[in-house]
Amino acid sequence: MKSAQSVSRKGPFDMLVIGGGINGVGIANDAAGRGLSVLLCEQHDLAAHTSSASSKLIHGGLRYLEHFEFRLVHEALGEREVLLRKAPHIIWPLRFVLPHRSHLRPRWMLRAGLFLYDHLGARTTLPGSTALQLDDQGPLQPRFTHAFEYSDCWADDARLVVLNAMQARALGADIRTRTRCVRAQREGGLWRVELESAEGDRELIQARALVNASGPWAARVIEEVVSSRSPYGVRLVQGSHIVVPRLYTGTQAYILQNEDQRIVFVIPYEQQFSLIGTTDLDYQGDPAEICPTEEEERYLLEVVNAHFKHQLTRADIHHRFAGVRPLLDDEDANPSAVTRDYTLTVEAPDKQPPLLSVFGGKLTTYRRLAEAALEKLEPWLDGGPAWTAEHALPGGDFDTQAALHDELAAQFPWLPQQQLARYVRSYGTLCREFLDEASGSEELGEDFGGGLTEREVRYLCGREWAVNSEDILWRRTKLGLHLSAAQQRRLDEYLQAQGRGTEATG
Repeated sequence: MKSAQSVSRKGPFDMLVIGGGINGVGIANDAAGRGLSVLLCEQHDLAAHTSSASSKLIHGGLRYLEHFEFRLVHEALGEREVLLRKAPHIIWPLRFVLPHRSHLRPRWMLRAGLFLYDHLGARTTLPGSTALQLDDQGPLQPRFTHAFEYSDCWADDARLVVLNAMQARALGADIRTRTRCVRAQREGGLWRVELESAEGDRELIQARALVNASGPWAARVIEEVVSSRSPYGVRLVQGSHIVVPRLYTGTQAYILQNEDQRIVFVIPYEQQFSLIGTTDLDYQGDPAEICPTEEEERYLLEVVNAHFKHQLTRADIHHRFAGVRPLLDDEDANPSAVTRDYTLTVEAPDKQPPLLSVFGGKLTTYRRLAEAALEKLEPWLDGGPAWTAEHALPGGDFDTQAALHDELAAQFPWLPQQQLARYVRSYGTLCREFLDEASGSEELGEDFGGGLTEREVRYLCGREWAVNSEDILWRRTKLGLHLSAAQQRRLDEYLQAQGRGTEATG
């Protein structure tokens, strides 16, 4: 990994990245660490769409085995261990219980699939799968007598994006949020790119390579911004989730088989809640305007109610969200069977500067996707070697969450335990940036609710590109689940009075 001082800002950028989701920031971060000069533009907030609307999992994709996507599963399983080391604050192990339903997949098939899952990729810290004998004391209905248990990981998806952007910035990358790419054309052996800020200001940027990592907008960027023809179609698949009060005690998650052969996750979420998802529906509208449908909510409730003793109704839904997964259109009639693998294309006619476009992909494999993108651009960009596998993301420079918790508790004994636990799992060692030199809660300023203090808000606006309460409450933190409407309005008032948020400082 090269230092920021090795990045030259004179002349054109080596790379301009369109898109501030996980793939865009992953590529920008990898490139900046190889000594390349990078500018990333995102038309909204970082992780504003697909990358903050996932099931919050770093997983191999057990169900992908049914579609014979062995390469994808192998790569994803290996990445679980890498990402656990890189970001122990926002990624941690999670055990999944898979109840057996005899009229669906037979037990021998599940056992064989889990054996393959255990051994298809590198697994050094996560325990393997095991069979379970259930009794009627658990949260599942008594008709479930057998289950299997296996390992994957939970992740704070939006913070994974932000931390990659922060690391890229520390390495010299220019990260522009709320900045739209209006037009890009080749001229004089370079890309000439026109950017437009949220205030309407326009700027011309030159770059040696253009990376289109705009997710659901990938084909549109090629056609409308670059004025070219997309080599692939992007199939937009809607995935919706609901959040309900905690369904059961315990730290395990559940993976439920439905009659339509799809699966639904039930995941412990923010201490007090359970996260339920996801769905698979083809989507035709504006990706920025997506929201769950009543039909999807009904579907998720029916699947959960078919498994758990505690029965849910729509009145139990505390929060709901949906995202668009931009999948490579392989013309499969079933949205659930469309590949989650990624495809990278490079267009560079007659030795012109390259356009690399990203189609598909998943949260778990973003880092390997970034390495593959840099490999494809090697003929045009002279960067250093791959480096991201061995370097922690910002805040991840500690051994275990428990050890960091104890260290911070000794340093800040006046912090409430619940607040301290949130700092550990959201910021890791980064929380010292707004805690250091504070000797009591009063020095953190106004408490907006849920332990969100004025000093934390100032940090998020100044260092993590947060602009408004939505950025803070739903992407930088998940405190939107805990703050009342009145508390959220007070945060809005504070931000407006402070005039916060045009961009993060260096």
